[in-house]
Amino acid sequence: TMAKLVVEVVEANDLMPKDGNGSSNPFVEVEFGGQRQRTSTRHKSLNPRWNEKLVFGVRNPEELSSRTIEAFVYNDNRQGFHRNFLGKVRMSGMTAYVSQHDASLQRYPLEKRGIFSHVRGDIALKVYVLNGRNGDFRPSRQRKTTPSKKRTFYSLGSEVVSTVTETMSLPGEEKAAEEYGVVETRPPLAARLGFWGRDKTASTYDMVEQMNFLFVRVVKAEDLPAMDASGSLDPYVEVKVGNYKGVTPHFEKSRNPVWNRTFAFSKERLQSSVIEITVKDRDVSKDDFVGKVVFDVPDVPERVPPDSPLAPQWYKLLDKRGELLKRGDIMLAVWMGTQADEAFPDAWHSDALGVNQESVGTTRSKVYFSPRLYYLRVQVIRAQDLVPADPSQPADAVVRVELGGQGRCTGPSSVKGSNPVWDEELMYVAWEPFDEYVVVSVEDRDIVVGRVLIPVRNVPQRVETTKPTDALWYGLQKPSFVEEEGGEKKDKFASRVLLRLSIDSGYHVFDEPTQFSSDLRPSAGQLRKPSIGILEVGILGAKNLLPMKAKEGKVTDAYCVAKYGNKWVRTRTLLNDLNPLWNEQYTWEVYDPYTVITVGVFDNGRVDGGGGKDRKVGKVRIRISTLETDRVYTHAYSLLVMGPAGLKKNGELHLAVRFTCTAWPVMLSQYMKPLLPKMNYNMPISIKHVDLLRHLAMGVVAGKLARAEPPLAGEVVEYMMDVDYHMFSMRRSKANFFRVMGLVSGIHSVGIWLYGVSRWENPVTTVLIHVLFLVLVSWPELILPTFFLYLFAIGLWNYPARVRVPPHMDARLSQAEEADPDELDEEFDTFPTSGEMDLVRMRYDRLRSVAGRVQSVAADLATQEERAVALLSWRDPRATAIFVAFSIAAAVLLYVAPFRMVVLVAGLYLLRHPRLRRKLPPIPVNFFKRLPARSDVLL
Repeated sequence: TMAKLVVEVVEANDLMPKDGNGSSNPFVEVEFGGQRQRTSTRHKSLNPRWNEKLVFGVRNPEELSSRTIEAFVYNDNRQGFHRNFLGKVRMSGMTAYVSQHDASLQRYPLEKRGIFSHVRGDIALKVYVLNGRNGDFRPSRQRKTTPSKKRTFYSLGSEVVSTVTETMSLPGEEKAAEEYGVVETRPPLAARLGFWGRDKTASTYDMVEQMNFLFVRVVKAEDLPAMDASGSLDPYVEVKVGNYKGVTPHFEKSRNPVWNRTFAFSKERLQSSVIEITVKDRDVSKDDFVGKVVFDVPDVPERVPPDSPLAPQWYKLLDKRGELLKRGDIMLAVWMGTQADEAFPDAWHSDALGVNQESVGTTRSKVYFSPRLYYLRVQVIRAQDLVPADPSQPADAVVRVELGGQGRCTGPSSVKGSNPVWDEELMYVAWEPFDEYVVVSVEDRDIVVGRVLIPVRNVPQRVETTKPTDALWYGLQKPSFVEEEGGEKKDKFASRVLLRLSIDSGYHVFDEPTQFSSDLRPSAGQLRKPSIGILEVGILGAKNLLPMKAKEGKVTDAYCVAKYGNKWVRTRTLLNDLNPLWNEQYTWEVYDPYTVITVGVFDNGRVDGGGGKDRKVGKVRIRISTLETDRVYTHAYSLLVMGPAGLKKNGELHLAVRFTCTAWPVMLSQYMKPLLPKMNYNMPISIKHVDLLRHLAMGVVAGKLARAEPPLAGEVVEYMMDVDYHMFSMRRSKANFFRVMGLVSGIHSVGIWLYGVSRWENPVTTVLIHVLFLVLVSWPELILPTFFLYLFAIGLWNYPARVRVPPHMDARLSQAEEADPDELDEEFDTFPTSGEMDLVRMRYDRLRSVAGRVQSVAADLATQEERAVALLSWRDPRATAIFVAFSIAAAVLLYVAPFRMVVLVAGLYLLRHPRLRRKLPPIPVNFFKRLPARSDVLL
């Protein structure tokens, strides 16, 4: 009987796009012993999944170890008549498992076919042998347990490139990568339809779908009739269209109330052709009818911006029978409009009319501006004539400086007594308007012995100069005197402190992580350059949101927040809707292409008037430099959130994005300029202080936005600004490690290719390299032009395969799908930790093991550096003598021999045929490894 070799093609990840639209149609073709089989084609996928088994006959299983298995990944183009190379894998038959039960999944990085191939990604295969007594095989059953799997990457033959042991869950394996990707959509936007399909009324609002609303503005009423015997009236207005009803606040004892409220009813949801506007009198038992006005919906005029707002008019009130009342007029404006209407943001929408009066503000769309931030520098130099808290002991004073909740202390003075000296510099975050005070307190053994209040508006500003401001003496006052008199009068307290204060407005103040900065401009207005373009974002809607209030018997009250620079926008809240449609468009000025806009989706937890927090649904980041100018990007982005339970997809957010450049020369020149203002480089702030100041700035922004009306919740601001991004995460550490290894693997591939050239594995390639080498040695002036011409050719070659989709959260790169539950629990643990002692001990031991491996790598790097130093240090006198003698001989040889001849001989020596090589390491490597290092003197 003939044995069978089974190659189970499971999946591939991160393939190179080849179809010109940022995707590929991959299939796998496997060759073994002259037999060739292929899988089916997976259309439009860079992370395909096949789970197909290809079976090959093996006549003599004993010869399998000397055979080669080759798997090629191609892009299926033109219905199979043409194919593009996506990568290959070559395996030795020794890698095949002897049984299907023992076979495990192995990942192989895809390799290039030649020097000009462009390949990326890896492929997952299972290779095993069946004895084939009956010539058939049965697929193994899926295990019910969650195994711990070893993820191993192989290259040519059976050489292991890297091995990473991870705990992977089977449900995470079976998720398709497309579930978390970006999907292009084609909504009927005016910006996409072009001139002929564009509605002329939507020219300035062309990034969203037009939504029609019935607007009713209730302004005021006059001379309303009295309903009580006392002649009083507590009027309010009820606006009713079908089943939708909006109510204004009531006024007590007022016959001439002014409401000035606007209601918006979605035209798609109108269930009646009549608008009833009724004035009622609030009563304890039952509200009394005062009068009404009735409109027919078909007769309502349409108003489209930029038309002027519709002027309200006076209408006579009617009784219940439709007859005119003797008294009572109401001023109204009724019109049909769109979301581009000026009244739209402040209107009460029909889907939020059930919200109580106190919480309705949290459902409206708003635009916020965070304050302009500055760095405040305080240098505490010294003090004079301090009165110690304890007269029997010399003063041991410190200075505490506070600004709006930011408080820091100097260290103890090097000079004890009444004239201490500190000469320490403290930095704070100030904001406009400068209406705060710098509170400087001198404390002796935790007792305040003097205090001074300095208005921030009186502090001098430094723009771009590094010259320090003048130091000034400030008289200290007793704390009780400062609190009672506000520091406006002077007492006879003789102590004073020498301070140097300055507002450094030439810096850029970081209020978000550097990687996601949305603004890089300096604080000083005179240093800010004009904008280079306009960013337009249409927040279309969301699909398939998960119910965030399922326990409360509701679904999701969703709204969006977008942040770019100091401008924050918030859409209206759509209640109880898992597929909300906002269709709101916003615009930002762009000053630097290397900036990021962040759009987040949240569940409103304050619509019921309670103190609940807004829940995060997910967010999207888009870097402006990755967008083509004047192109409209319409895509659906997966809303992904990491939590203690792992990765969770909460739905998709649909956006339309367009970047328009208004100053091409300025934008191109930005790529040649430093990212930050000059002062960030002329007087750099230490990394430790930058992190501290960034968190202070985040606190200032969150505090200011929380005091706006309606407030932007602190948890929303923190999530948008990634407050906890600096916290340790084993998952992110793994992701960053694989990012580094991804870069190193490219260098490793080049090294393997050069090694293959020098070993004559492909004689044709090696001969061509010899010819190229001889040409460059003969005409060295062609080296740099050839190099840059090669870069130019690679750039043109990659242009058709460029990514046409904006970047989005990569779940696989983030190690989110394969994160260990304990690692996630550690990532979302509080700081300081709240875990049990045994759990903390286990995590500490794990961290020690990881740090031990990092320590070993650092030790190897240090050893190589010390060996290089030992070449001339005479630590090993014989080795240094040999190297010195070699150096003088090499100097004489290079002086006598032509340099071109030396390069020619060295190159031909490196490219010599394998028959002229030895398998032992070369002499320079042997000599270098014998040099001494300082590792033998470590304790």
